[in-house]
Formats: sequence, structure tokens, C-alpha cells
Amino acid sequence: MKTDALIATLARGPVAADTRTTERRLAAAALLGALGAAACVLIALGPRHDIAEAALLPAFWLKMAFPATLAAAAFAATCLLARPGATLGRLSYVLVAPLVVVWALAGSSLFDAPAGGRIALVTGRSAFVCVAAVALLSLPGFIAAFAALRLLAPTRPSAAGACAGLLAGALAATFYALHCDEMAAPFIALWYVLGMLLPTALGALLGPRLLRWT
Repeated sequence: MKTDALIATLARGPVAADTRTTERRLAAAALLGALGAAACVLIALGPRHDIAEAALLPAFWLKMAFPATLAAAAFAATCLLARPGATLGRLSYVLVAPLVVVWALAGSSLFDAPAGGRIALVTGRSAFVCVAAVALLSLPGFIAAFAALRLLAPTRPSAAGACAGLLAGALAATFYALHCDEMAAPFIALWYVLGMLLPTALGALLGPRLLRWT
């Protein structure tokens, strides 16, 4: 938001504010990000060949639920930080909770696995492909979220940018999970998280440049 525009708005006196504008704009951005990631997965990558059988397994839904839950938390955080003077407060615990759960599951899986099989649970067969795919699939949501934030009024641009990046990355990971046949919790806890951290870090870096008031 332009500083001059904000001053002009305030100078006109009290107005009835639409308190849902922030949510609507960021929801539209999230929808664009989800559609973009879904289209790329379905057209360029395709769903995993055994998705019907995999959908019967709890591990498949746990893998889907992790980034989806993180996306919901990141959406709430981005909506909050899009408003002037807002801080995450207790919402930061909600952001961390999905990570704690998946890391706990990963630790339990590694503890129960035989020593010779632990490395395979972590590395899987597509570690670097996973990181790159999630990061690339996040681009539509990343661009859309930043475009929406530029029309709003974040006063903590680095944090807002990081949450927007996390939202984009989590949406990308959710749809990439439809293609990826890795199911081990240690793999998800490391490589999916790294893939989501890339747009998160980029958002934190670009936030002060692209979201500052001018």
C-alpha cells in the first residue's frame, strides 16, 4: 500500500471498513496458487500410478494432511500479518505444531526401524527431485500471494513475506504429494519441509523489498 494513499484515506474521516477484504484477497491468491500447482502436477507430472491403492493407506492421508494443515496455518498467519501492526502471537504455535507432529512421527519411525534401513527411510529415491518440485510448484502461489499483499498494509514485511512463501510452499507440497510415491515419515519430515522452506526463505528476503510502504 502507498503511504500517500493511506494518508488520503485517513484524511477523509471515518469510513465503514470491509473487514473481509484481506481474507478475500489472500483467499483468491491461495486459490490461484492451488490451481496452478494442481495443473502442473496433473499435466506435467501426473498422479502416482497406484494412487487408488495408496489412498487406502493411512500414511497417504497423513502425508497429504501435513502440508495441507501447514497451508491453513500459513494462510491465517498471512492474513494477520497483512494488517498494520499485527504480530503472530500464539498463532506461531499453530504454525509450528504440524512440524512438531511430523518430526515426532519421523523420530518414532527411525527409532523402530532396523539400523541398516534408517538411511533409506530418510533419503528415499527422489530427495532432491522432491525439494526442487515443491519449490517450483510454489511459484504461482508465491506470485499471487505477494501481489495480494502489495494491495494490503503489512508493517512486518519480512514476516509477512515468509508466511506468504510458506503458504505457497505448503500448497505446492500438498499437490505434489499426489504425484510423489514416497511415504516414509522421515522423508516427508526432511525433504518436504526443505522444499517448503525455500519459498519461505525467499519470501522473507523479498518482503522488505516488495512489501514496504512507499
